[in-house]
Amino acid sequence: MIVVISPAKTLDFKPTSVTTHTLPAFLEDSKKLVRVMKKKTIPELRSLMSISESLASLNHERYRQFQFPFSLDNAKQALLAFKGDVYVGLEADRFDEADLHFAQDHLVILSGLYGLLKPLDLIQPYRLEMGTRLVQGKYANLYEFWNAKLTKHLNRILDNQPEKSRYLINLASQEYFQALTVRKTNAPIIHIKFLEDRNGELQFISFNAKKARGMMSRFIIQNRLMEPAAIKTFNENSYQFADELSSADEWTFIR
Repeated sequence: MIVVISPAKTLDFKPTSVTTHTLPAFLEDSKKLVRVMKKKTIPELRSLMSISESLASLNHERYRQFQFPFSLDNAKQALLAFKGDVYVGLEADRFDEADLHFAQDHLVILSGLYGLLKPLDLIQPYRLEMGTRLVQGKYANLYEFWNAKLTKHLNRILDNQPEKSRYLINLASQEYFQALTVRKTNAPIIHIKFLEDRNGELQFISFNAKKARGMMSRFIIQNRLMEPAAIKTFNENSYQFADELSSADEWTFIR
């Protein structure tokens, strides 16, 4: 069973005691994108990514400082570097070695710059959302650049799972998950939705849903879940599986 999550804009590159690490599978492709981003001026980055001048300046400097090869001296494990809402719920800094090992085999992070990351893959600071319309050669945007590569690579990961555990659990945002070609994925996909009962009306609250995606990822990792049915027992932060609101491929949890 493979869980897919999105990356985060918020990053933390303070040193960590974790030394186990791997390298991103698509680092050569990332180098191509870095070369393109290095040439962008601050105004061009601001326009391309619809960000403030201060953020454009920060990321202009980040791309200027990119160094290859990656090592623990200039990079950090993805799961420990991302610190957005999903990762607040995930609490990966509390994982022990066994948790990290399980996560490495069952969790993947989609990324605009790195394509697909395993938790212990080293990354350097960046900002490049999957929805960015960055032209790269014959590709008009990052979806076109990554789509075939990511779908093929993810299928290889899925094929290495035991047959009864060959499921893809989608805990990513729509922006990132659409980088994959669903009809070409070699496993059933279960999409997870989190809703809240506000005075009898079910609502999607973005911040809480992102945090819940992280909490469910942690629940799967720390309980070593291998089959989807066990996910229905998830009840952290008062969430409960809503059978009447769910279908075979979309499971809804409400609180």
